[in-house]
Amino acid sequence: MFTRLSDIDRLFGTMNLLRNRLDNLYSDFDRSDSFRWAIQGSVPRTNLYEDGEGFEIRAEVPGLAKEDLKVNIQGNYLEISGTRSSDAPKGYRIHKTERGADSFSRSLTLPTDVDATKVEATLKNGILYLTLPKAEAVKPKKITIG
Repeated sequence: MFTRLSDIDRLFGTMNLLRNRLDNLYSDFDRSDSFRWAIQGSVPRTNLYEDGEGFEIRAEVPGLAKEDLKVNIQGNYLEISGTRSSDAPKGYRIHKTERGADSFSRSLTLPTDVDATKVEATLKNGILYLTLPKAEAVKPKKITIG
């Protein structure tokens, strides 16, 4: 069966019209401060690593000082929270803000309990590094046979 070229042209014309309308729709949303397609940066992206002795967590917290962060741990439950304050210069009128003042809280349940007295936290180049040693009760013990 042969298809007329005019039918194919009409199909592509309709597809172009749809694409243009979708482009306009998305660009209108992009101009609106009340709607965001992308995930807000309010929750830090986090990596969790484990070795035999404990865990290491790396969380992205760009633009925050150590005074803006709080880390709480209880058993195997970890909570990282913080507040980003406005950095608008005094005397300036704001036209657009994508890095506004906000707060966040990120909770993680670790695979095992952690010794909270030995947790170490450092902040370097916008990355929060947490070293979380496992609790002695959950570490494997080597038993010698006598």
